[in-house]
Parts: sequence; C-alpha cells; structure tokens
Amino acid sequence: MGIERRRRVAGRRTGRTTAGPASERPTKAQRKEEARRERLEIQRRMARSRRTRWIAMGLVVVLVAAGAAYYAFRPRPKVQDPQELLAAAPQAAQAAGCTDVKDVGPYQPEALDRAHIGVPGGPPTMPPVSSYPSVPPASGPHNPTPWSRGVYSSPPPIDQVIHSLEHGAAVVWYAPDVSGAELAKIEDFYRDSSHGLKVIVAPYDYPDQGAAGTLPNGSAMALVAWHHVETCSSVSLAAAFGFTARYGIPPYGGRSYLGDAPEPATPI
Repeated sequence: MGIERRRRVAGRRTGRTTAGPASERPTKAQRKEEARRERLEIQRRMARSRRTRWIAMGLVVVLVAAGAAYYAFRPRPKVQDPQELLAAAPQAAQAAGCTDVKDVGPYQPEALDRAHIGVPGGPPTMPPVSSYPSVPPASGPHNPTPWSRGVYSSPPPIDQVIHSLEHGAAVVWYAPDVSGAELAKIEDFYRDSSHGLKVIVAPYDYPDQGAAGTLPNGSAMALVAWHHVETCSSVSLAAAFGFTARYGIPPYGGRSYLGDAPEPATPI
C-alpha cells in the first residue's frame, strides 16, 4: 500500500483528516486575487456610504431652501388701510365693548406724578401699582429710563412704560390669554412705525402686583396714554388705532392731539 493511501485509511479510522496535496491549497496568485476582490468590495461599500451621505445632505439642503422660500413668500395677512380703520373706529370700539376714554387724573400726591424712582425727590422704589390712579397706570412715579416703541410678546418693565407715556407714547395692552387673528392684525399693523411712532403693544401681566397686575373687570385690551385710559372687552385693531392715532405722539395724519403728555417732544 502506498504512503498516501495508508494516510487516507488511517484518517478514516481515526476520524481525522489530513492536509491534501499542495495542489489543493490556494496559490499566491489566488490569494492575491481574493485580496483584490475584498478590497473592491470594501471600496464599493465605502462608495455606497458616501453616496448615502451626499443624498442625505442634499435632502437637508433642499428642505432648508424650501423652508426659507416658504417663509419669504408665505401669504401674510393684509395690513389694513389706516384711513379705513379710522373711519371704522367708533363702530369697532362699540362692538369691542370699549368704554369711553377716561381722564384718570394725576398720581397723588401730585408732586410725584412725574417723579423718577430712586433719585432725589422721588420714591426709592416703585410704589404698588394699586396705588396708581388707574390700572394700567397712566402716570405716576416711574423709572428714569423710558421703554422703546415696538411690539412685545412678554410684559415690559411697567415703570419704564409709564415714563414713555410721559413722552407722548400710547400703549395697547392686552390680556395674556388673548390670541387669534385680531391680535395678529394689531401686532402686524404696529410693527410699522409709520402707524405710530410712539406706540407700544404688549401683554399686561404682573402677578406680583396682585389684582392690579391684570387688566380690570375681565378686559381683553386697555388703551393708555398719559392720564387717559380706555378698556375693551375684546381686542380690536380699529378701536386701538382710533385711540393711538389721537392720543399718541405724533397724532396720525395731522389729526388733533387729544392727550396731555408733559414731554411730547422727547423721544422714547
């Protein structure tokens, strides 16, 4: 029996196999080809991964561009004509449940009506809002720095707003739970300074002031100028503009100024 045959027989008896002849082992060329195929497969996987990343990045860019285009060209509510609003103001004020404009008079003692807080001659801190002649306040001790015109989504410092009233500002206060299309119209309208150079629009919400920190009698809107207050049971752009056009400085369209701000020429 030959040597190779004896090996095969022995392997069958013991259950072990022995290495085949050298011709059954991969040659150097075969190993090289296998390595090449593995490299190609790795490269293909990497290429697919890169394509996936580029596609994902492209989608992100497209979505961002689409969002920017929508924001730039989205339909916006039409800003109403000021003259039409003024013509509609009396009827709108009635429909919104607005009171007549009240002259609430000066803060008492009157010597403090225009006093600055924290300076000689003025109180060291702001008195409670409940001590002012009206809610919201329309005069009285205030911060030495006025508040700037504009539309605000959070309550501004009330002591600075009072100072702005002294300079001829008109304020459109609204209750913090008010929302909806009419409030959006008010905000859009007054963002244009040509509709009120000294108009402030903001929520009235000062919990630390107790009952005086909310609008009175369930009002949704209060219109305030120096010594003057009008409250409404619902918000109305026409009613608001009917007030600010005559009680804010400068009055709109050459109308007569009905307010009595002591420093109307001073900016805010």
